[in-house]
Amino acid sequence: MEVYFAVDVLGGSAVRLLHGDYAKKTVYYPDAADAARALLGQGAGCLHVVDLDGARGDGADNFAAISRIAAAGAGFVQVGGGIRSMERIAAYLDAGADRVILGTAAVKDPALLDAAIARYGARVAVGVDARDGCVAVEGWRETSALEAGAFCASLAARGVSCVIYTDISRDGALRGVNLEAYRALLEIPGLTVIASGGVAGADDLSALAALGVHGAIVGRALYEGKLDVAAALRAAGRAGA
Repeated sequence: MEVYFAVDVLGGSAVRLLHGDYAKKTVYYPDAADAARALLGQGAGCLHVVDLDGARGDGADNFAAISRIAAAGAGFVQVGGGIRSMERIAAYLDAGADRVILGTAAVKDPALLDAAIARYGARVAVGVDARDGCVAVEGWRETSALEAGAFCASLAARGVSCVIYTDISRDGALRGVNLEAYRALLEIPGLTVIASGGVAGADDLSALAALGVHGAIVGRALYEGKLDVAAALRAAGRAGA
C-alpha cells in the first residue's frame, strides 16, 4: 500500500484542520515547502498536497507555494483544492504535479470532469469527502444530497480510476479509520481507493493495507509525532522501509 504524506496549505503555511473547520487549525510549518522538504528528507515517496484556501473558493489560493513543492522533482506529488478549470489542471501538471484531484468541480461541473478524464486519464483523480454518508463540497462547508458510495460508483462508470475518500468526522481527530466505508468502496469495479481521515498510528495503516486499499493519507498523526515516516511505510508493507 502506498502512503501519501499530507501537506495542507493555508496562507502559504502547512497546517491541519480539525474536522475541516478552518477556525480549528494548527500551524506546523510557516512555509509549506519546508514541510515537503522535511517529509521527502525522511524518506517519503508520495505527497498529498491540498490548497485549503483554494478549496473554500473565496478567491485566495496557494498555487505559487504548491508549484514550488511540485517542481522539486522528488517523489510522487498529487495536488487538490480549488481546482475548477482545465487551465488550472494543466498549470499544476505543467508545474510538476503527477496527479491532480478534483473535488467540488466533480460534483458541480461534470462536463469539466469528463473533459479532464478524456485529456489526462489517470492523472486526474476525484476527492470524495463524506459527512454523514453524503458528499460535502466547497471546502466541506456545504453538504450535498449525493450519497457518497453511489457517487463513487457513478465516477467509476464515467472513467474515473482513482478516488480519495475522506470521512470528515474522522479527519484530523486521530480516531481511527472507517474500515467499513473503504470495504464497501473496494466492491466498485475498476476503482482505486485512497483512504483519508482518522489514521492515528501504525495499526490503522496495517488494517488498511490488509483490507486492500491502494493507499492511505497520513496527516496529524505524523505532525504530532504519533507516527514517523519510516514507521508508516513499514506498517503499509512498503519494501525497503
